[in-house]
Amino acid sequence: MKLRVLARLIEIQRVLVRHGLDDFVRETHLYRPLRFVFLLSPWTWFERRRPASRGERLRLALEELGPIFIKLGQTLSTRRDLLPGDIATELAKLQDQVPPFEGSVARSIVERAQGRPLAEVFDSFDEQPLAAASIAQVHVATLRGGQEVVVKVLRPGMRAIITRDLEVMHDLAALAYRNSGEARRLRVTEIVEEYEKTILDELDLMREAANAMQLRRNFEGTDLLYVPAVYFDHCRVDVMVMERIHGVQISDMQTLRAAGTNIPLLAINGVKIFFTQVFRHNFFHADMHPGNIFVTIDDPANPRYAAVDFGIVGTLDLRDQHYLAENFLAVFDRNYRRVAELHVESGWVPPDTRVDEMESAIRTVLEPIFDKPIKDISFGTVLLRLFDISRRFDMRIQPQLILLQKTLLNIEGLGRELYPELDIWQTASPILREWMKERIGPKALLRDLRSQLPDLLMAARMMPSLVTRVVRQAHDRELRVPVESREFEALKQTIRDSSRRRDAVLVAATLLLGGVLWFVLEGEPRWPGAVLAALGTIGIVRRWWRD
Repeated sequence: MKLRVLARLIEIQRVLVRHGLDDFVRETHLYRPLRFVFLLSPWTWFERRRPASRGERLRLALEELGPIFIKLGQTLSTRRDLLPGDIATELAKLQDQVPPFEGSVARSIVERAQGRPLAEVFDSFDEQPLAAASIAQVHVATLRGGQEVVVKVLRPGMRAIITRDLEVMHDLAALAYRNSGEARRLRVTEIVEEYEKTILDELDLMREAANAMQLRRNFEGTDLLYVPAVYFDHCRVDVMVMERIHGVQISDMQTLRAAGTNIPLLAINGVKIFFTQVFRHNFFHADMHPGNIFVTIDDPANPRYAAVDFGIVGTLDLRDQHYLAENFLAVFDRNYRRVAELHVESGWVPPDTRVDEMESAIRTVLEPIFDKPIKDISFGTVLLRLFDISRRFDMRIQPQLILLQKTLLNIEGLGRELYPELDIWQTASPILREWMKERIGPKALLRDLRSQLPDLLMAARMMPSLVTRVVRQAHDRELRVPVESREFEALKQTIRDSSRRRDAVLVAATLLLGGVLWFVLEGEPRWPGAVLAALGTIGIVRRWWRD
């Protein structure tokens, strides 16, 4: 383990002990291999602080540990069904109440990025941040043309901090992989690799600006989601300038209700947005915690979502997208056998899995929650039961689906807060069925043929010359078909080995036969016959012994 990783582990341990949270570590499988870290810093046992509530202590510890840990708290904060209320309430403060850095530092970062004085770009720039998050903070400004904008500024030194913590995560994942069969099943090392790509992408605000524009185009002309415009001329790797939106934060239920907002419609539209992004657009906002979602209530009867913070977006492989859609529809139809079959077909469980047993296990978990609103479903219990199933059937975590699972949990958490009467099944089913119909129906076939027509015509044009060349090579016996396969190479090696064994046996048998003939023909002297027979016998016995 590298020295700086060990130093960071000791630092993490100090923070946990200082906030009275070290007992949590002792309950995990990582404690035994890492217990030396606790022994290396006994002075921390005199630093305990326990006057604050457990939720506040956890929040303060995550804030002190840095951006990666803050993001973990943000994700957990949306799951009030999984966490005690006091802890969820405290973690919710991580969404938009992270301690900011100095406004003067933000000003200098923006000036350096723009390469000119701030006054040449903005009529005004408020050094007091509008909001502060784990990776960056936002300032209100006005462009020279009079447009009101927000300026997102990356926290200084972020890349070095995140790189260090990612190294720690990699080492901890490797340690867990070696010491825990469950960690191997969960593919913790691959999950950390996937998370590394995601978090490093967040450090490039030009990438975030491009994500925002793509999402804006996808929802152009709809009333479901508004994405603010981006001013690319003023965007840099560490600075992003975009239109300022005025809305109510989704977690401010008191203001939304006081304005007479149509909350049921808002909840239904949230589900529609999720399924539209994942299946119709295959490009989804993957950081939809309450701090990033606002509601415009100019028309309270028809409220509209507005999103910010596009650093994390997700896409799916078309095969995964198809299997997910089929899984959702099978669940909606209570076709649990099809769910089990899809898991086998997709490779998410071993190929020798008993489909009937898995069908029964899935039915046991899902049947009790059908036709119930969110408020009557204990998703905590459901998740625990599903984890039991995944362990029982050796279901492997799919790292490429982690972002989608995180987003789905965020959406479900928002739905629970907004409108507990929401029936997810009835809301999502028509959207998904319509998408499947569009994807596999006659219109979809014609659309695909139309899009691929130029390639088909080009292939048809090349076909006569290609066929002529192949026929000529076949006639002249010059046609070669390369085959690259591990199985084929193994077969060739086996044939070569067999050939060598056959040749060795043939030589040994010839020697033995020669010796016998020498004796039969009473050749003189007698000793050459004896030598030939002995060599032949030794060769045959040796080959027999090896085989």
